[in-house]
Amino acid sequence: MPELQRLHAGHAPAVLAFERANRAYFAASVSDRGDDFFDRFADRYDALLAEQEAGVCAFHVLVAEDGSVLGRFNLVGIEDRTAELGYRVAQHVAGRGVATSTVRELCRLAAHRYGLRTLRAAAAHRNVASRRVLVKAGFVPVGPADPARLGGKPGTWYRRDLMNDRPSGTSTGQAPDRPAPGS
Repeated sequence: MPELQRLHAGHAPAVLAFERANRAYFAASVSDRGDDFFDRFADRYDALLAEQEAGVCAFHVLVAEDGSVLGRFNLVGIEDRTAELGYRVAQHVAGRGVATSTVRELCRLAAHRYGLRTLRAAAAHRNVASRRVLVKAGFVPVGPADPARLGGKPGTWYRRDLMNDRPSGTSTGQAPDRPAPGS
């Protein structure tokens, strides 16, 4: 059974394989990462791990039993108990509920482990699958997204209040299992 894991250095080869194998598929609905992303992957990956260590982001991968990456699920710009959600899943598992179930799981982690109260996500209007995932995962549209955030495409911001996802007794203050900054 696939497992959502916090990104670590050992995931790098599987993440690169995932990005390469799905590049054309992703480019059909979101902006292509460009050749520079692949040429400088090691440097970019190290920078992601440093951002995560600093506590401003929390990166996750959905790992299959064989160790391959089925998806990436990220919380970025963590500040004031709010973060932006981003995700992408491999083409061969798309349309099977993998993104929806994993986004729901990440919402629970965001509330319980990271002490977040609100998640936001932007989706291009043409990205029907992502919009559907967000709605099924409890996000509601809250307004237009700047096309510059979506590769020049018009889109919508979505929001999910996580207060109902918090364990009882922690509706205020820090979640009991939230890691200390920098841990």
